[in-house]
Amino acid sequence: MSGRGARGDGSGVNRYFQFGDRPFLKGVGTTSPEAWFLGSKAENADELEKLIVEAIRDHAFWRRNFHPQDPTHITEQSKRHPSYLHAMDTLKDNLRSLMSFLKKSVPFFSARYQGHMNWDTSLPSVLGYFAAMLYNPNNVAFEGSTATTILEMLVGDDLCRMLGYTVPEEGAVDEKAIRPWGHITCGGTVANIEAIWSSRNLKFYPLSLRDALKSEPSLSAARELVVTTCDGKRAPLGALDAWSLLNLKVDEILALPARMTQEYGIPSDTITAAMAGHSLQHLGIQELYRRCGADLPCSPVFLVPATKHYSFPKAAAVLGIGSANVLDIPVDCDARMSLSALEATLKRCLDERRAVYTVVSVVGSTEESAVDPLKAILELRHRFQKAGLSFTVHADAAWGGYFAAILRPDEGPRAKDAPSRPAAEIGMSRYVTSQLSALGRADSITVDPHKSGYVPYPAGALCYRNSAMRDMVTFKAPYIVHGDAEPTVGIYGLEGSKPGAAVAAVYLSHKVIRPTRSGYGQIHRRALFNCKRFYARLLCMAHPEDRFVIVPVPRLPAEVGGGDAEAEREFIRERIDRRSIEELLADPEAMALLPELGPDQNILTYAVNFKHPDGSLNTNLDMMNRLNAAIYELLSIDPGDDIYRYRMIVSTTDFSEEQYGNVFIEDYKRRLGVSGSPGSTVTVLRSTTMAPWFLESPEGSTLDVLEHELRDAIHKSMMRDSMFQIFEEIDANGDGVLDVPEIMAKFREKGFRDGEIDEFLRVCDIDRDGTVSLKEFLGAISHFLAKAKLSGREAKV
Repeated sequence: MSGRGARGDGSGVNRYFQFGDRPFLKGVGTTSPEAWFLGSKAENADELEKLIVEAIRDHAFWRRNFHPQDPTHITEQSKRHPSYLHAMDTLKDNLRSLMSFLKKSVPFFSARYQGHMNWDTSLPSVLGYFAAMLYNPNNVAFEGSTATTILEMLVGDDLCRMLGYTVPEEGAVDEKAIRPWGHITCGGTVANIEAIWSSRNLKFYPLSLRDALKSEPSLSAARELVVTTCDGKRAPLGALDAWSLLNLKVDEILALPARMTQEYGIPSDTITAAMAGHSLQHLGIQELYRRCGADLPCSPVFLVPATKHYSFPKAAAVLGIGSANVLDIPVDCDARMSLSALEATLKRCLDERRAVYTVVSVVGSTEESAVDPLKAILELRHRFQKAGLSFTVHADAAWGGYFAAILRPDEGPRAKDAPSRPAAEIGMSRYVTSQLSALGRADSITVDPHKSGYVPYPAGALCYRNSAMRDMVTFKAPYIVHGDAEPTVGIYGLEGSKPGAAVAAVYLSHKVIRPTRSGYGQIHRRALFNCKRFYARLLCMAHPEDRFVIVPVPRLPAEVGGGDAEAEREFIRERIDRRSIEELLADPEAMALLPELGPDQNILTYAVNFKHPDGSLNTNLDMMNRLNAAIYELLSIDPGDDIYRYRMIVSTTDFSEEQYGNVFIEDYKRRLGVSGSPGSTVTVLRSTTMAPWFLESPEGSTLDVLEHELRDAIHKSMMRDSMFQIFEEIDANGDGVLDVPEIMAKFREKGFRDGEIDEFLRVCDIDRDGTVSLKEFLGAISHFLAKAKLSGREAKV
């Protein structure tokens, strides 16, 4: 790391350095994904091994040279002692045993893994984690992380820049520029809880300040403090009612402590002491409500889309808000928050004078990678502020935040060796681009480096548009701190101890793979290219002679816009699916349509429905769900199984009307052909495409491999389901087992002789209890039917 270029990066870390190199996070970075990952066949193993050894040797050098005159405890003589040798032998044996057991882990690195939001971790992140882990820094406080606290400040700023927040040059904050701030958490759950925590505390801060101004002599000078209400009126804070105070704008509230110091000369420490007995942090929500009395007739709420992460109800429980005050907003046909439903809910809150903490916009949902209409949500807030209702907007971009790198220009000249020919990559759709361009206007953003940042766990992050927001979750007044004697990040979050190694992992990954167009942007453009091609393959996979159909959740652009969906499907079949990469890149029309296809990002959900022998599509929702559950069972990892037998791995989820709303469920049921069937839960499969490359060869591609494995699983599951249907047909009394009379009656009806029936009973009644369980039946029936077919018998069960 060189100090050159660190000046003016806005991080403010320069003041902590009096000697040595100064770390910084700006610059061009590198542009070769092949150098960024270990590789599916560990192609970069030699490079990783050398750098790991270098990290160990460098750390050992550091230890040996820290007061080298100090005595050595582990002597060469002690290493020859039998107990030492025994301990080392035990360590080696158990390490090898552990490494053997770890081979039962999930093969995230493989293109055959299509399940959850995980893939290979970047080489620089692994090396950064390993190198820092040797020092075991704890980023809860500077004294336990004198190096990695500085790195966390740099990483926080870098994430802010990637997401669209403006990090001002050093000195600009003193001129009242709003400065963003970010920090690393263990994951998105903690980041989301912190976002709701700060929003809750922010909502009540003006009420607490009003009470403190009235009762605390030390604040008397500021009793005529004037504020601007969200509808643009000016009034003394102490004269406003609770509703007006609960709906002040974010920056108006956060500026109050600094204004009291600047305009009335009240020291910040005095504000801290005076507010201690009035703040929500001190009183608790019950006592605050009791003091406010009739001023708070309704419990405040926060609004989330139906696709919300489970961390939000958890936040409501932890913070004492209560899950009853988390209002789900239904989604539209594309699994995005319904704007009309959001507007209706906000209108109801306004009419009831019910305060709203925040509206959560999901930027890349974990099931569908759908991106909510963030831009329109921000515009909606502006309209409601004019009517007197204000709230924070939080973007849960845990999954989708790193896609913003696609929009960020590189920080330097284009590399000389950068390819000029078209690359196998695409950008985001016009809609998604518009939403991610609006991220910089959200008040807080969750983003997870350990998801689409390809960094090892644990590494989530929370970024605030206004750094003063972080003070809302500390036990002091929210004033903006400048020139701290000692840097700190740990006091502003929910966690206590947290690994500085995680910060180092993000730092080194960002240093080598910049979160700009040529770095992380390149990875995600490639992954999007592969995901959209997989969507096209699923869309076109079933041929007329196939006894199944596959219906992805994302609708075709023509379906969304009311165009000719069948013509668009035919275009995809002829011009996109099964075309080589070279052919696709040479087709401008196909390349223009590709970004608009499929999911908003690169998680793809889809369901399979089957056809009856006469070619008609199944119309029973339960039977379709059972088929998809059976496919998942074949393509998911069971505990203790041999991992090498799995040829493709996916995940699954259920969409319920209770969660998603009627509009989404009914539209998807219609497209699947089960709209008339009772039931409101749809079981789907889920594939996540994070690999920045799919292997292509004259013999075929990874897409062909995935299609083959998926087809095989579908056919096996359909056969199994057919047998299950036979079982249900024979099980006349519905008790879940077949007894001899039931089997005899059904098989005689189908033309089988008693001897053949006896043979079937002998084969399948394994435990000889006179009944046949479903498991026994499924194990024997396929063999029995195949034998009957070989013998030329026409009878069919």
